[in-house]
Amino acid sequence: MSVIAVLTNLPDSESAFNLARALVRSRVAACVNVLAPATSFYRWEGREEEAREIPVIIKSTRERYPELERAIRDHHPYELPEIIAFPVEQGLPQYLGWVAEECKGEPGSDPAP
Repeated sequence: MSVIAVLTNLPDSESAFNLARALVRSRVAACVNVLAPATSFYRWEGREEEAREIPVIIKSTRERYPELERAIRDHHPYELPEIIAFPVEQGLPQYLGWVAEECKGEPGSDPAP
């Protein structure tokens, strides 16, 4: 399995924590980091915008990406959420193995050790 890191931003801590819990519970993510607030500058519908957002980094696998994207969209309050996946080229093998194992299971199950 190929490990990926996925970035999205949410408008507040509550929605970020709710998304994190849902993704880990459903086993489409092994780990979700909810980061400190950031200020985003962007253009939306012809206007320059500035917003306080909560960045979220999600560790999953390329194989689970379609389900992960669907889960993010289902729980995300934005009309057009940022969902960007990056391949993890290198990392501690044991950690990458853990991510892969956690993403193999069904919701609520414990993967084999």
